[in-house]
Amino acid sequence: MYTKKNRFVPRFVALGLAGALLLAGCASSSGGTAGSDSPSSRGAAGFVGARDTGERIDGGVLTFGSYSFPSSLDPTRTQAAGSTGGTEMAAIYDTLVRSDSTSGSFAPQLAKALSNNSDFTSYTVTLADGLTFSDGSPLDAEAVKWSIERFVAGKGDVSQTWLNIVDRIETPDATTVEFVLERPWRQFPALLSLGPGMIVARSSDAETGAGEKAFTPIGAGPFTLAKFAPHEELVLAARTDYQGGKPPLDTLRFVPTSGAQSQYESLKSGQIDMTYILRDEAVIKQALDDGYSGYLSPTGQNGIGTINNRAGKPGADVRIRQAIAYGVDPAAINTRANNGLGTASSELVPQTSRWFNNTAGIPFDHVKAKALLDQAKSDGYDGKLRYLTSSEPSQQATALTVQASLNAIGFDVTIDYATDVTDLVRRVYKEHDFDMTRGGAPVGEEAPYLNVYNSMASDSKNNPSGFADPEMDALITAVQTAPSDDAVREAISKVQEYANVTVPYVIWGPASVLIAWDGTVHGVERNITDIMFFDEVWMSSK
Repeated sequence: MYTKKNRFVPRFVALGLAGALLLAGCASSSGGTAGSDSPSSRGAAGFVGARDTGERIDGGVLTFGSYSFPSSLDPTRTQAAGSTGGTEMAAIYDTLVRSDSTSGSFAPQLAKALSNNSDFTSYTVTLADGLTFSDGSPLDAEAVKWSIERFVAGKGDVSQTWLNIVDRIETPDATTVEFVLERPWRQFPALLSLGPGMIVARSSDAETGAGEKAFTPIGAGPFTLAKFAPHEELVLAARTDYQGGKPPLDTLRFVPTSGAQSQYESLKSGQIDMTYILRDEAVIKQALDDGYSGYLSPTGQNGIGTINNRAGKPGADVRIRQAIAYGVDPAAINTRANNGLGTASSELVPQTSRWFNNTAGIPFDHVKAKALLDQAKSDGYDGKLRYLTSSEPSQQATALTVQASLNAIGFDVTIDYATDVTDLVRRVYKEHDFDMTRGGAPVGEEAPYLNVYNSMASDSKNNPSGFADPEMDALITAVQTAPSDDAVREAISKVQEYANVTVPYVIWGPASVLIAWDGTVHGVERNITDIMFFDEVWMSSK
């Protein structure tokens, strides 16, 4: 059984700590290593910079530069990932469970304790006595069950995964919640670390005069909503009655940002204290070289070419998807978009991952790509392809590289610009208004099944490509039920082999995420998908 940590106990963590996740240095698909100055070469996922939390100071305002600023704080409508509003929502709701960066496992967060049976088909969450939401209502077992059932009914981002694995929720008493599974899953607590584990109060769904419901963010996390102006700012105030005592910070403020370079410039100028820098290896290198602390995640599949597989789109023809995969060299993407600082590979998981299995991805072969495209053209395809991108420099560089590579073998690629990241996410995930775009489907170290399922499974609500194949579904389920780490690696290998034929999307390599903060910020903790916790964060004077 895992029990909740004691809060405000100083922790001293070595530089570059990654616990069970600290693995070998990056290498490219051709066998060459990443450049010695690349972020990836500094180590696998883990904290970088000094982490001596010292003696905390109460008070202060921390300003965080969001990557994709949330338009809603309802976990059923906003994906619980660090890049898309998960950090913001976790500050309000907490999560029942969190991933533990020092062990690679899971531990209680909002919950008091977490345990499981011997065959990983039943998990029990124990709540503290007297736990309450910020409105004073009790957070008991029935409240947890109600909130999760609301999340699933609302079709939140991992709701289908939940439906596929959870048989029932039992509440034998006010402080005990038991999750009975359909089949074994050793990493099931990952779901309790994401949207389902963000427990909202019943009072969040208030009836309006018209008989409809209006959502109000009411949770049991360390902060409460003070102001929410979409596209402008989100301001949260510390709870004096938080279960572990008032957080050190008085105020937590989130603001939208526009691109890695501007994020870093805002951090350096003091406009923000912390930010989320995604997939720009040059900016990440600059931040690390300049001595900023943070959490670095060089994650597999974080640089992919998402191809719309849906009927009526070019990508509905597997030959076109194969032509794209063979026709774009990951090394060219790395050179143009990352100044050669990243790693070029076409594998589901990179060599830095604990799940690496030596199964190769699709190699660059422009001759084969042209032959496949010619076959599709002989059946009436006109070669036109619309590539959606944002105006962020590394995204533009990727778009131009893809355009040049594919045009060289006979495609006719046009580039379509989204107004910002939020617009791009909406067009890809909600409206499916694209032929191809650059995205990410990182295979997380904590629970690799989750993102393999999310990005490829037929019934996934978070599958932007629309790829659907029953044989792939069976292979993905085998990743979930694998009884050991070696079995997980073997199952992922089989997924890789089948993906090389069916090409749900193309893989250009791992890409780094750096959640960076300045020297005044202390006590940050990370959850799965790079959600950050602020319940113990405090700030020293500048």
